[in-house]
This record gives sequence, C-alpha cells and structure tokens, in this order.
Amino acid sequence: MNKLQKVLQTIKLLIKKPSLINLIIDSDYKWDLYLQKNYPARQQLHSIDIEDIVPNYDSSLRFFSFLGGGSLPTDIILLKSLCSQIKNCSYFEIGTWRGESVANVADVATQCVTLNLSKQQTLNLGLSKKYVELHGYFSKVKKNVTHIFGDSLKYDFSTLAQKFDVIFIDGNHTYKYVKNDTEKVFKHLVHENSIVVWHDYAYDPERVRSEVLAGILDGMQSVKKGNLYHVSNTLCAVYINKNIESTLFEFPITPLKTFNVLLNKN
Repeated sequence: MNKLQKVLQTIKLLIKKPSLINLIIDSDYKWDLYLQKNYPARQQLHSIDIEDIVPNYDSSLRFFSFLGGGSLPTDIILLKSLCSQIKNCSYFEIGTWRGESVANVADVATQCVTLNLSKQQTLNLGLSKKYVELHGYFSKVKKNVTHIFGDSLKYDFSTLAQKFDVIFIDGNHTYKYVKNDTEKVFKHLVHENSIVVWHDYAYDPERVRSEVLAGILDGMQSVKKGNLYHVSNTLCAVYINKNIESTLFEFPITPLKTFNVLLNKN
C-alpha cells in the first residue's frame, strides 16, 4: 500500500468513525514532538540501576495476580523495598484498582492511604459493576490501609493535612491527569526527603511513554528535575532527593541483570 492509498484509507475510516481522531490527537507521535519542542534534552529520563536505589531488592510478593492492568513484579518490589528502608513509613497512592501494590507495601509500611474514583464515578465511566466490586480486592482487608475516594482532578489534597514518605502516582495516565497529580503531590504531600514514583512512565522497561513523561515534566516546573530518573527493569519513574549515577539507555538493552523467579500459588 503506497502513501496515497494509506491517506485515502485513513480518511474513509475517519468518516465512518470520527472518534478515531482522538487516537491521532493523543498519539505518541504528537507527544514525541511536544517533548522535542519543550524539552529537547529530555526525550527520555536518565536510567538508574534498581540496585542503586534499593540495594537489597531481593524480596517476595504475597499478593500478585498476573492479570491485566497491573504492575510488573519489579515495580511493586521497588515500592515495597523503598518503604522498607524508611522507619514508620507513610505511603500514599493514587489509583488502587485491585490493590496489589498497596497490599504488598502494607506489609512493610506503617500507614497506607489510597485515592481512587468512587463506585459511582467508576460506573459513570461505563465500567461494569464487577469492575467496581474488584476495587481494593487485595487491600481492603489490610488494617493499615485507608481507602479514600474522589477524582484526583478535583480532589483537594490539602485536606489530607499530611506529608508522606513514599508516594505512588498510578491513576489516569493521560497528560492532563499526570500533570495535575504531579503538581498537587508536590504542592501538598511531599517533605524534603519524600520519594515520588510514577507508574507507566514506560510501556515496557525499554520504551518510554511520551505523554506520561510530558505530564511529569510539566507538573514539576518548580521542582529540581535533576533528581528525576527511570528505574531500570521497571515501568517506573522516580523522584528522590539525592544524586545517583545514571545513563541514557539505548534500545535494545543487553540483559546484563537477570532475576530468579519462584512462583507459588496461594
């Protein structure tokens, strides 16, 4: 198929289904161009070795379903290991879903708070009642987890009246939400040594999600971006108040680090 044929086919598809224009508007290509224009030196974050941020990352997860919409095991081990290094750690999370992340973190953190859409807000998005009922499936039985509800775009984070040690931003991954959540977290929830982690900074550990990166950078206008990294072998970006040796990765990555994986069904 030549270029003209592709253009004509695209026009036909848009006529049949105009909503497809949203895919074009929100495409990675658009956000790649946005980053090139606004952050010409930040097409990707510098990567740090997971061992440099959590030296003892050998860990186990008691709650992991290997189902869609979740995190990589290394993502949750990163969160759990970060929290385990902080005495009486307080943890805040945007976007709970089944509660896998916070349920595992709750094993080592003293206090966990999560923000998620309410049942009615979730139903209003057209999601099923079963989807709603699965919210907090793993975490609702944990006594040190508090679930609060609301749309992070409208939620007043100042009402929490608290700073947190580790904050995980894993809600809506569109630019508008990532920028909003980032701004509010840094305005209301962080102290000098808080660690902020964003999920889905990358589609996979070798491929950056440009829209999310744009939201992070624009949401951190007043923050020192030099302490913003991609953590190797994860989908996560992290802000931490320390300078860590880092590099830019080149695709494909040579797998110099491997992991032993032992599966046991609960």
